[in-house]
Amino acid sequence: MNTPLPLRQRRRVTAIGAVLLAAVIAGSAALIGQQSLAAASTSLASGPVTEADGLIREEGAVSVFDDVPAVSNLDADLLTAVRAAATAAAERDGVTMHVNSGWRSAAYQQQLRHDAVAQYGSEQEAARWVATPENSEHVSGDAVDLGPVAAQDWLSQHGAEFGLCQIYANERWHFELRPGAVANGCPLMYADPTADPRVQR
Repeated sequence: MNTPLPLRQRRRVTAIGAVLLAAVIAGSAALIGQQSLAAASTSLASGPVTEADGLIREEGAVSVFDDVPAVSNLDADLLTAVRAAATAAAERDGVTMHVNSGWRSAAYQQQLRHDAVAQYGSEQEAARWVATPENSEHVSGDAVDLGPVAAQDWLSQHGAEFGLCQIYANERWHFELRPGAVANGCPLMYADPTADPRVQR
């Protein structure tokens, strides 16, 4: 059987509980405020990403021959190879090729990385799909994401003729220039970007 506490002890317990509850509420409010401030400062610092950053608003809307930053800012040799492959795919097999994503500004890449962390729940899982701006071949103009699926299939069979190789097994759309592939075929793919030594630099 529980014996009730004397009135003075009950008041002390109640007062201590109130103080603890107030401390928890204040701490939570401070944490929420810090998170909101951090989010606001990130969006204010980066500003909206636009076509000038390499943004392609609609999948399938940009040809490999278009003069938009996502395409025209690609490495010149890579762009030449992609356009040659697109021409051959269309002439030989009626396959149309478009750019889903090409060159990206560092700000755009950072936004994609931030979005990937939110989507996948951790930096480690996000790294399997989106590199940091410092390590992205898109930021340097040395990678291009091509579509549609028919074009990806065509390139998996014929891309080596043009030095175009799929680099990551989990990204069938991501192609980079490997000039040696013309004579020797494409190198073995990495499972995903986390297995690529360039990402560790």
